[in-house]
Amino acid sequence: MEKIFLCLLILLIACENKNSEQSISLKSDFTKTELLNKIKGGWAGQVIGVTYGGPTEFRFQGTLVNEYVPIPWYEGYIKKTMIENPGLYDDLYMDLTFVYVFEKYGLNAPTAKHAAAYATADYMLWHANQAGRYNILNGIQPPQSGHWLNNPHADDIDFQIESDFSGLMSPGMPNTAASIGDSIGHIMNYGDGWYGGVYVSAMYALAFVSDDINYVVKEGLKTIPAQSTFYQCINDVIQWHDKFPNDWKQTWFEIQRKWTDEIGCPDGVFRPFNIDAKLNAAYIVLGLLYGQGDFSTTINIAAHAGQDSDCNPSSACGILGALLGYDKIPANWKQGLAEAEDLDFKYTTMSLNEVYQLSLKHALEVIQNNGGKVEGDKINIALQTPVAVRLEQSFMNHFPVAQIVVKQNSSTEYAFDFEGNGFVVRGEALPKGGSNWSYTGAFVYKTEISIDDTKPETVLLPVRFTTRRHELFWKYELAPGNHKVKFKILNPSSEYFLNVGGVIVYQPKK
Repeated sequence: MEKIFLCLLILLIACENKNSEQSISLKSDFTKTELLNKIKGGWAGQVIGVTYGGPTEFRFQGTLVNEYVPIPWYEGYIKKTMIENPGLYDDLYMDLTFVYVFEKYGLNAPTAKHAAAYATADYMLWHANQAGRYNILNGIQPPQSGHWLNNPHADDIDFQIESDFSGLMSPGMPNTAASIGDSIGHIMNYGDGWYGGVYVSAMYALAFVSDDINYVVKEGLKTIPAQSTFYQCINDVIQWHDKFPNDWKQTWFEIQRKWTDEIGCPDGVFRPFNIDAKLNAAYIVLGLLYGQGDFSTTINIAAHAGQDSDCNPSSACGILGALLGYDKIPANWKQGLAEAEDLDFKYTTMSLNEVYQLSLKHALEVIQNNGGKVEGDKINIALQTPVAVRLEQSFMNHFPVAQIVVKQNSSTEYAFDFEGNGFVVRGEALPKGGSNWSYTGAFVYKTEISIDDTKPETVLLPVRFTTRRHELFWKYELAPGNHKVKFKILNPSSEYFLNVGGVIVYQPKK
């Protein structure tokens, strides 16, 4: 009897192992046509997602996008949006900046080439991107340009929405995708902000070789250190999906309850606005897990979760597009896409049709450089098991506790006192009677700031939007206690003014 039981147990284990092996069966052999189809699906998915979510972007902060809110989608809408609202596609033209550098200088292009290309580009930038750009233009180079001590937006979404290129050129190779994106991601981000790009690119890489979206989401997370808050947030979403498999809104509420506290981005502290990478990545995963491979369900959940509701469906649909392939994206969502595929994205000389081919070219080179083979039309990929990147965390032991007002002692001098270990002064340099969005001049305020009567630091504050400092001043990791801050304008002008906002005060957690 015991022998029979033992045999049955062995048979049961063998069957379970066989089923497990079948459930994670991965594709490593492709034709060039098959690989191109998935690359096209990834880029097309991004365009579809960002176009669809554009009308609700940051209009719903801390709340769901109501189901009755009309979101347009019709023949010709993609082309119309690309022409009339080209700034919506910052997800794409930022990606293409790095694709262009790889094409011009080779896949071993130094980080400095990527940094210079994006820092000197004509497009407008925000958050971590603009903070990184300012740093580079003022002598702080990567990776310090993205570090949280130099960049209050280090944990923001920026690299997360721009990392698609590294996953699409690394099919089946999540570790290679992370490596390619490492130096580039640290141009503008650090910690959770960098992890957002690592995770998204890993999911792209895995979407080439598995048609199981659950596997892609869970396996991709293995590239992130388990000690990080990014990992913990996404792991929570996976667990809540298991607990509430038929109720995405319940999981959305659990995300709100636990993960919506903003610490870094000064635009979101004490406000409902949240551009934090891990929160918005949670919405990407929400769409992917509850969509279960259905394009319509995925795009709608990712968009209706709110906050960055164009970037999140763009990432989700890009990943799903790579998994499904271009040909299997439903016709309804591709309507009007073909007529837009030859349009150059603004600020670039590159169209979708061109980037499809460049990404294929780069992917074939990456495959061969990492143990794979390309022989004629046949491609074999040396598949990689995801390995966690190094641990980084921003704003450790810094918690927002108050907002205070800056006192103007004269027309050129300002001061404030606070108790804590860090601060950020919000504000901007502006032309009188105008907007810095349209300003094309070259005026730069020269200022000095001192903390506790230390030697003043010179800080330049350009008026032009593309070269501006995103926040006026900040300092972290001060000794906890009382501090006095003073700053003054060294070159006052009657044509410009310094709009000084409130001060965010940080203290260690008690």
